Amino acid sequence: MDQSKFESDRRKNCLLESPICDRLKSEPCWLGIDEAGRGPVLGPMVYGICFSPIADKERFTDMNFADSKTLTEEQREKILDKMNSSLDLLGWIVEILSPTFISSSMLKRDKYNLNALSHDCAMRLVQTAIDRGINVTEIYVDTVGDPAKYEAKLKAVFPSIDVTVAKKADALYPIVSAASIAAKVARDQTIKNWQFMENLENVQEYGSGYPGDPKTKQFLVDSFDKVFGFPSFVRFSWSTASVIMDKDGVPVTWEDDDEEEGEAAKGTPVLSQFFKKKNDKPEHKRHRFFTSRNLNHVAAL
Repeated sequence: MDQSKFESDRRKNCLLESPICDRLKSEPCWLGIDEAGRGPVLGPMVYGICFSPIADKERFTDMNFADSKTLTEEQREKILDKMNSSLDLLGWIVEILSPTFISSSMLKRDKYNLNALSHDCAMRLVQTAIDRGINVTEIYVDTVGDPAKYEAKLKAVFPSIDVTVAKKADALYPIVSAASIAAKVARDQTIKNWQFMENLENVQEYGSGYPGDPKTKQFLVDSFDKVFGFPSFVRFSWSTASVIMDKDGVPVTWEDDDEEEGEAAKGTPVLSQFFKKKNDKPEHKRHRFFTSRNLNHVAAL
C-alpha cells in the first residue's frame, strides 16, 4: 500500500484507494465499513471500506477473510495482496485520520467526540464510493455506539440503500472483514514508517500505542516537552496524555485574561447597561431638524 501521499504531511488526513473496475459501477454491490486504531493514544485512526458485486458473494466469501484482529501482521498483508490481485471482484478505500486532526477535533470549543468523528468518516467514505460511481445497494457496518441509532443515522443519509449495523460485524460479514484488513494494514504501515518531524533524540520503542502498554506509557513520559507538549504522533485529546500535561507541563497565564480583568476593574460597561429596564418609558427620538436648531417642546405659552 503506497503511503507516500500521507508521508508527505502526516499532520493531514489522507485518502488511499484501489483502482475501480467497471463491474463495480454497473452491478449492485455490497459495501463493508470498519476501522483500526480507535483506542490507541499514539498514531492515526484508519477507516476502511471494501465493496464487491452482490452476485459474487459466494466467490468473495471463498477468499476466507477474517477479522483483522485475529490475524498476524504478515497474514493481513498477504490477504491485502490477494485483494489487490482480485480487483475484478472488489475495490477498497481507506482514510487515514492523523493524530493531529483527532486531537484538534476533540479539543476544539464545539465538542466533537470520537463517536461523531467516526460516524462522519464512515459516511464520508460511503459517499466517496458513490461519487466514484460504485453501485452501492447494501451497507454493513461494525457498530460505533448504539447499533440502532447508528443504523438510523446512516439510513437517514442514504435512504435508498439497505443498511445493517451490528456488533462484531467484522466477524459476521466477510465484506466488513475485508474492510478491516485494509484499514489495519494501512495503520500498521503508518506506525512502522512514522518519521518524527520533531527530530526526537533517542526515541525509544513506543509499543502498541494503547494507554495500558508500559512501553507506550514510558514513551509518553520520555517524549514530553514541558512547554510544547507531545510530538504530533500523540493524540493530545486522550486522558493519558492530558494527565501528563497537567502534572508536568509549565503553567501558562494568558495576558488577555489579565487585561480583561483590568478593564473590568476600571469600570468597563457591562452588557446590561445597553438595555432599558422593563418599566422604563420609551424615549421618542427627535428628528435632527429640531435638535440642530435647539428647538424644544413647550408645555405652555
